[in-house]
Amino acid sequence: MHSVDKEAVKAFLLNLQDNICCSLEQQDGGGSFVEDAWQREQGGGGRSRVLRDGKVFEQAGVNFSHVFGDQMPASATAHRPELAGRRFEAMGVSLVVHPRNPYVPTSHANVRFFIAEKEGEAPVWWFGGGFDLTPFYPFDEDCQHWHDTAKALCQPFGDHVYAEHKAWCDRYFYLPHRDETRGVGGLFFDDLNRWGFARSFEYIQAIGQGYLDGYLPIVAKRHTTAYGERERQFQLYRRGRYVEFNLVYDRGTLFGLQSGGRTESILMSMPPLARWEYAFSPEPGSAEAKLYESYLVPRDW
Repeated sequence: MHSVDKEAVKAFLLNLQDNICCSLEQQDGGGSFVEDAWQREQGGGGRSRVLRDGKVFEQAGVNFSHVFGDQMPASATAHRPELAGRRFEAMGVSLVVHPRNPYVPTSHANVRFFIAEKEGEAPVWWFGGGFDLTPFYPFDEDCQHWHDTAKALCQPFGDHVYAEHKAWCDRYFYLPHRDETRGVGGLFFDDLNRWGFARSFEYIQAIGQGYLDGYLPIVAKRHTTAYGERERQFQLYRRGRYVEFNLVYDRGTLFGLQSGGRTESILMSMPPLARWEYAFSPEPGSAEAKLYESYLVPRDW
């Protein structure tokens, strides 16, 4: 039985934020992250970092937070009623990258740790996280690379892990009111503790560090692709779906807002620009139609 090492998790997350910001700045070649350190009145705080108006990235946010309190928020106890009445700590790194070029997909990654403790009782803890890809003009080879990377990261933890967490991602990043997935998926997991602390911690380290291996080669390949106003308008329209998901369904957003987190940091996942269009329907046979027909449905890669 490995004891829970909260400090090791926190040190990893802070270092992960640094490494990801550094790598994204190098890829952008122009923009840099501006840090906003914040404190939470009820306990804890974080470091929000946002890169705006870069050469490659229109906006990228990489957030570290560590919050704690005496009472779990409703969004957390809804599916874990045994947590009511326990003090909690939640820490994690969450990031969303909104590229300028419509041929470069939006991407999201998150790794997090929760622990709920009560005097005289064993702590309840778990890890969660994953990453997912949201292309507007997808290329099979990019999606394949993304999922191959995910598969390779999962493999050391068991033959079934990729299939399980890939399917979980397809279910989670799904908009029921649109009957479509948010993108082409990736990995998603929550409540992970069955492997014990040390092994579970190794897994989120692999996922957190492996995200860039999946994403940066796609960015490098696509960010110089020529595009016009049509592609830009479609990108902005599809970003609207991202907003819909994050505000209506995302458990992390709900947890943050309900636990008194810092609103600006929670909503930094929003794109800098997005648009809605009444009853939009892509032209049959168009590149835009292909997104709906072939990619916004769960698919084995």
